[in-house]
Amino acid sequence: MEYYSSGEFAGKAHVTQRTIRYYDSKNILKPTYKTGAGARFYTDEDLAKLQQILLLKYLGFSLDDIREITLASADRHFLLDSLLVQRKLVEERAETMHAMMQAIDSAVEALRGKEAIDWESMLELIDMTAMERSLKTQYQNATNIASRIRLHHEYSINPVGWFPWVMEQVRPEEEMKILEIGCGNGALWSENESAVPEQIEIILSDISDGMLRDAKRVLGKDRRFHFRRFDGTKIPYKDGSFDIVIANHVLFYCDPLEQALEECARVLRPGGRLIAGTYGAAHMREVTSLVQEFNPEIVLAAEHLYDRFGLENGEEILRRHFREVSMRRYEDAIEIADAEPLIAYILSCHGNQNRLLLDRYKEFHEFVAQKVKGGFHITKDAGIFVASR
Repeated sequence: MEYYSSGEFAGKAHVTQRTIRYYDSKNILKPTYKTGAGARFYTDEDLAKLQQILLLKYLGFSLDDIREITLASADRHFLLDSLLVQRKLVEERAETMHAMMQAIDSAVEALRGKEAIDWESMLELIDMTAMERSLKTQYQNATNIASRIRLHHEYSINPVGWFPWVMEQVRPEEEMKILEIGCGNGALWSENESAVPEQIEIILSDISDGMLRDAKRVLGKDRRFHFRRFDGTKIPYKDGSFDIVIANHVLFYCDPLEQALEECARVLRPGGRLIAGTYGAAHMREVTSLVQEFNPEIVLAAEHLYDRFGLENGEEILRRHFREVSMRRYEDAIEIADAEPLIAYILSCHGNQNRLLLDRYKEFHEFVAQKVKGGFHITKDAGIFVASR
């Protein structure tokens, strides 16, 4: 491993030594090695982390956000996911700037023609506060999803895969009209394009603009797909509009849940089906045990979503709104001997783990690496409910 003095490191990164010292004082970028006399030395891994810091700063993130976001940036799995998401955010920032250029051109033409200018639209475009808030949410959502997908795709023992299995339960047919609530990045459809009939209409919806943009990038040129942003508790379609409604791991986020289910039932045609994916209490339980062995204060989720709508109580909840309900489990597990993808998954959770690991990350990495050495088993307890009107 090659070491660089703080001066050499700053020169390579095209920043000042004062910047490097400042990031050290803020515990954002600590040197890999520090002598007893206080001399700082850095490595290429530190250059990778500095790239993350500078780009996220350019995109408008605060240093407090960056400190937490770049916690595992030296890990190759986490770095790969982060770079891919950052590239997408840079593209979106470029698209926003292009839209701003067009708005300015329109204003110039309006002034020359003595016409009214749409100042409200221009102000919306330059609402930097909203833009930065959106970027932060989008970045965190996208990296979290990427980390989760990577772990499940690469280390699950069931060769079928979750999305192909779900599609087998959906069974789309010609001339159907299908609505997916909380479509995310559209993976259910992008991974099953050959199973989708040619003559079909599919509405992909999500409450997140960022997620819908991700889905549009992959599927937007396909005439079978349409995209619309709305909350699952207020579906903007008439009664009996759809043959199938899909809610894959999303109903437990809907509040109030009963209203979301009423809406799903309302927009289904008689005999139509709701396909609702969720998980049970045993899902990924070994991961929770692992992190709490390291620090009992770590909570990976503020609430257990399966308590709101899970495999154990889903049938009872659905029977309040649907005539027939059946549950189908997806038999699977994760076997892993590599620490980094598991750590990336842990950091993607919606709990307090990132804050509690900020000052102990290297120790935590070594702890997980030792635990998974030789193989580590993780229970997966997921499935779907099929509910008919």
